[in-house]
Amino acid sequence: MQLTPTNPLRETALEIAEVAGSAGWDLPPRLYALVRTSSLISDEPALARELGVGEDDVDDSYTAVEQDDLPADRRFEDFVTEIVWPPQVDGTAVVLERLMLPPDAEEALPDDEAEVVDFVADHPDRQEVRLTVAVTRDGQAHCIVDVRGSDELAEGPDLVPGLVAMLRQTLVE
Repeated sequence: MQLTPTNPLRETALEIAEVAGSAGWDLPPRLYALVRTSSLISDEPALARELGVGEDDVDDSYTAVEQDDLPADRRFEDFVTEIVWPPQVDGTAVVLERLMLPPDAEEALPDDEAEVVDFVADHPDRQEVRLTVAVTRDGQAHCIVDVRGSDELAEGPDLVPGLVAMLRQTLVE
């Protein structure tokens, strides 16, 4: 039984998560511009050909265009606020790896941000997760959480609300 209805954004997020999964773990963030496939073909035919997108792909889907040269010396959350996508970009997506704690462990988090990193890294119940989050200008969102060592994915529109909000800010004109 599928709990999350399929739609073009979900399909794109799943494709991005699959590519990330095939690349393995312990990788830097990956950022994508999401463009309606039909717009890409009509507005940027050379790029569409380079990405292997053709006339047969014209539907309401998105094409994910990976962005190069992300700052390697800064956390994604520290530079995402500087990103502003042009109007031709219909959405954006990111793949990040993070450590996650169970909800009951969050009560014991230290107040000092510098101590939080060590606390989480040393916590016995931490889990390594790969987050794939995609959002569009029209307000849609889809999140995928892949727990390292597990074969199952959690997915839905609001699993990572903080990251959804950060990405939405990059789409504000």
